[in-house]
Amino acid sequence: MKNIILENDEATNNLGALISKTLTEINKSSVEIHLEGDLGTGKTFLTRSIISNSGWSGIVKSPTYTLCEEYDLGDLIFLHIDLYRTNEPEDIYIFDLDRKTHLKKIIIIEWPQKLVLDRNFDLKISFEHFENKRKVSINDDSELFSNLIKYYE
Repeated sequence: MKNIILENDEATNNLGALISKTLTEINKSSVEIHLEGDLGTGKTFLTRSIISNSGWSGIVKSPTYTLCEEYDLGDLIFLHIDLYRTNEPEDIYIFDLDRKTHLKKIIIIEWPQKLVLDRNFDLKISFEHFENKRKVSINDDSELFSNLIKYYE
């Protein structure tokens, strides 16, 4: 696990760009990213950066009320899920996250602690407010993001 301080939105955007670059290099058909942290710590901001830096030119909306927003980039699809407002832990099943429709699928889940069943993640980032900055803890159990970790050493 790697702890880093993101000084401002630009630093958070840079993290998103690095994650996006890493995603293009990963030779895996499905990658799952979990984002944890209190409200307003930067989970959706980081997701916007990842998706935009991956080639999406439209608006990246928060799925707070819709629970899931999909971003189809041809061979690549992003499923951005926000479980904050759901009171039904089973709601995640309606998204059929394990479906195979694209060559590569990136699943980003905000508030994964609300999942009924644990899902394996490739990257987990925990956010905290820290002196008008963001403190993030990066957990890369799969080692797919080892270059990202090395970047911040």
